Amino acid sequence: MSVHREWFEKDYYKTLGVPAAASERDITRAYRKLAKQFHPDANPGAEEKFKEISAAYDVLGDPAKRKEYDEVRKHGFVGAGSGARGGNFSFNINDLGDIFGGLFNRGRPGPGGGGAFGGPQRGADIEAELHIDFRDAIEGVTTVVNVVSDAVCSGCGGTGAARGTKPSICLDCQGRGVLDDNQGLFSFSRPCPKCNGRGIRIEKACTVCQGTGIEHKPRQVKVRIPAGVDHGQKIRIKGRGVPGSNNGPAGDLFVTVHVRRHPLFGRRGRDLTVAVPLTFPEAVLGTTVTVPTLEKPVKVKIPAGTAPGKTFRVKGRGIPKKEGVGDLLVTVEVVVPKEISDEQRKAIEALAQATFDSPRHTMEAQL
Repeated sequence: MSVHREWFEKDYYKTLGVPAAASERDITRAYRKLAKQFHPDANPGAEEKFKEISAAYDVLGDPAKRKEYDEVRKHGFVGAGSGARGGNFSFNINDLGDIFGGLFNRGRPGPGGGGAFGGPQRGADIEAELHIDFRDAIEGVTTVVNVVSDAVCSGCGGTGAARGTKPSICLDCQGRGVLDDNQGLFSFSRPCPKCNGRGIRIEKACTVCQGTGIEHKPRQVKVRIPAGVDHGQKIRIKGRGVPGSNNGPAGDLFVTVHVRRHPLFGRRGRDLTVAVPLTFPEAVLGTTVTVPTLEKPVKVKIPAGTAPGKTFRVKGRGIPKKEGVGDLLVTVEVVVPKEISDEQRKAIEALAQATFDSPRHTMEAQL
């Protein structure tokens, strides 16, 4: 009961800095961030803070415990002034069935079999990074990512038993994983000490996983990267994370995609970008240029007097995504040659003499 008494007094959501409606993933992220910040190895003197954070995550990070914690907070076990100090609780008698049913009968098998102690538990989510080419990001690609994480043991297939043997049902708890302790009005449950709450017993453990059914090893996961994925985007691969325990579902794999730069193209969301170099005469007199795209090249007319940095939009030649195809953004760059011939020099000098006034004169006049 000492653990549950803290539930009445402490707001674990506030401890982790997350709202009550936070997802499991947000809670895990918040815990990892705070645990790293206040770990005693990195922050001497923060032991108590680290313990508070760990206690909060121990409850909120477990779906079953979190549900019971929310029920206790919801139904108002509150003491005078603040929380339930000294063990003086006040409550609505109508809530006894709901609250004590969850608080003291933990581990009782429900309709699906198995309870909080020996029931199925979802595996953890894992993350990986993937580097792909620019065109693969545009068109989509099926590839593999390498991860190192817990996986179903290759020696026993996840049973935890040595080859040639099988787990057996624990006779003490009849496979429930818990033992009941009836004390009059209330019934308390505790993990079965013979099977450690698993509901099964292994006479001879697998030598690879030492009876856990889980093996920490490198593996390859096949992933489908959708067309139009952005740099830094995360792709969720359902069920390819850490295997669950006691036949629970596996966690998910989140793949962060890194897109390599293309020698010609860039992108802005759905739009494809490209820079087109022009000579000074082409910018002054105008011209028509051939511009590459993801498919066939297109011709773009550059009007006379186009300034450097001017961008022209070609409709429907961008990146295809679910919400539609983007455009091609063509930006003009005027190239200034570093070396010129004698003939070119004479022509430029003649142009300079024919120029009536320098645009700098307007700026200088304002000084």
